[in-house]
Amino acid sequence: MTDWKEIREEDAPISPELKLPEVSELLELIDGKRISEFRLAALDIMAPDMAAIIEEAPEERRVLLYRLLPKGKAAEVFIEMSVETQQQLISSFTDRELSETLGELYMDDTVDIIEEMPALVVKRIIKNSSPENRSTINKLLRYPGDSAGSIMTTEYVRLSPDMTVEEALRVIKRVAIDKETIYTCYVTDRERRLLGLVTARALMLSDRETLLSDIMQDSVIFATTTEHREDVANKFNKYGFIALPVVDNELRLVGIVTVDDAMDVMREETEEDFQKMAAMIPTETEYLRTPSYKLFLSRIPWLLLLMISATFSSAILSFFEASLIPALVLFVPMLMDTGGNSGSQASVTAIRGLSTGEIALKDVFKVLKKEIIVGVLCGLSLGAVAFGKVLLVDRLIMNNPAVTLTVAAAVSVSLAFTIITAKIIGSTLPLLAKRLGLDPAVMASPFITTIVDAIGLILYFVISANVFGLVI
Repeated sequence: MTDWKEIREEDAPISPELKLPEVSELLELIDGKRISEFRLAALDIMAPDMAAIIEEAPEERRVLLYRLLPKGKAAEVFIEMSVETQQQLISSFTDRELSETLGELYMDDTVDIIEEMPALVVKRIIKNSSPENRSTINKLLRYPGDSAGSIMTTEYVRLSPDMTVEEALRVIKRVAIDKETIYTCYVTDRERRLLGLVTARALMLSDRETLLSDIMQDSVIFATTTEHREDVANKFNKYGFIALPVVDNELRLVGIVTVDDAMDVMREETEEDFQKMAAMIPTETEYLRTPSYKLFLSRIPWLLLLMISATFSSAILSFFEASLIPALVLFVPMLMDTGGNSGSQASVTAIRGLSTGEIALKDVFKVLKKEIIVGVLCGLSLGAVAFGKVLLVDRLIMNNPAVTLTVAAAVSVSLAFTIITAKIIGSTLPLLAKRLGLDPAVMASPFITTIVDAIGLILYFVISANVFGLVI
């Protein structure tokens, strides 16, 4: 058994690959009444890792493991747990324990938990919050779920421009324990209007008698309470902030968004985009924690829609079936697959550019020009390869005399035009969706493929019949 007292010695080396204890080891400490050693071990484990360890434990032991954590550590671990485990713990808490746990959480974390909990649990959380916190929670819950207001915290350091550096440091020291970050402090007037910011670095390097108005940065990038949270996250990505102030319509400072919350938004938005791009309705829970019927419900609507939309391709085949030679049908799968893949490449590139801010709606003609050039180059290259493949493989190796030089030419020319068309459609539809206020991720692979399939078939048969005269 690991001796955690020895590990805590001051001269113990810090390992870059600290081995985490097993659940069984921690339970063995508890069962052996070695509670002080358990708490020493818990202090050495990062909160996300401790949360994962507790969730690996049998359900009937999780509450005990959590209750024996050091008080400050317990709150850090609590916010890292899954919604199901949080709900289990809250159900086991006394009102006093719940109140103490909530008192250790930052406001944005409390709101995040409330948004995931059933109504009865929410009522109990609100009931056991202090009147001040209850008022703050209600204000934060009023903001739209996709806005900056919904992810901000009200726990920040606010200073006055007429303070000296020494006075500011005293204020920070007094309130730091309750604030989410003290590395960036905000300077406001008496009406809380944002005037500037000052960093801990600037305070440490300035003379103690210097006024904040002389050292503060008065050109401040901020977000508004109604600004979309994805746009807020993009500001963190662009400027490398660790915190971003949030103001109301009158430029009064009402909160800040911290980098950890911005990273959560980036992760959630990325996961949501991936699900939409794969033709699924986004789900908020982890895959292994999502019931099978919910996965079914998230996937079946798009599958039904795409299956029905494939009727267009069938109708096109039926329309041209009577007039075209059978050899042309052999190359329909290659044409549709290549066209769909080409459109998907363009759409994914456009969606990524829109999500990172690299592409804006005003860039539509630049995007279109670039994709046309790429489409022409890809079309000529793949068309030439297809021409050789049709003659070599389908005519000579497979010994199919129906595959003539004219058929090979029709296939290669049609493929080239299909690829160019697919690039145009794939790059412009996400921009159109953005212009209409829709999520560009909706215009991803499955949707683009369905459209390109239909258009590619029309191009193929029209070019074959009217340009090359391939009719019965």
